[in-house]
Amino acid sequence: MDNKIKKFVPYIQTELRKRQVSVPEVTYRASGINFNGKRIKSLLFTNDIAILCNNNAQAIMSVYPFTPQLKIVSAVCETATVPVFVGVGGGTTNGIRSLNIAIQAELLGALGVVVNAPMNNGNIKLIADSLDIPVVATIISLNDDILGKVDAGAKVLNVAGGHDTTKLIEKCRKELGDEFPIIATGGHTDEHILETINAGANAITYTPPSSSEIFSEVMDNYRDKMSD
Repeated sequence: MDNKIKKFVPYIQTELRKRQVSVPEVTYRASGINFNGKRIKSLLFTNDIAILCNNNAQAIMSVYPFTPQLKIVSAVCETATVPVFVGVGGGTTNGIRSLNIAIQAELLGALGVVVNAPMNNGNIKLIADSLDIPVVATIISLNDDILGKVDAGAKVLNVAGGHDTTKLIEKCRKELGDEFPIIATGGHTDEHILETINAGANAITYTPPSSSEIFSEVMDNYRDKMSD
């Protein structure tokens, strides 16, 4: 007798919340990473307040190409209904300024802080030694100092290598073993997400369409209905 019983999952959807950004189902084939008892497989890469309130991801990745600001960190942490990982610098912003933002992010409720690839290992150590929440170090190149970032105190790697993402994950696994936590960008197709998971990613970051793209589609539907 087959002991593997497929479990039925009841699904509840209300009328006013049926339009939301949904993470690709294949994302949940990842193993996930357990953060203080919360198992996270999917992260949504967004800072859009409307999308923060209308998605089914298990966490938010809030990084952006500007100097980190506490009012942004505060707004994201207050608005999101799931754990948040926030960027605290690494390129233009570094040192004590990044440390101060990271401390405030922890106090505002962030589950982790993300440092960009250019941040040196000394600054990673400065932040890691001062926080209780984990430092997530971004890896973007095959030439990145993977071991150095981990030795400095990074507890999680965030692999964002574009077309080389799977190669980067495989390199991380070769240097760090099978158990080190890795978040990675998965692309927009099920095939690419599966490739990322199979390469060794524990959790997947998904970039949703923008609010304007979603709204454009909604308006097209409204026009079609009015033209009938």
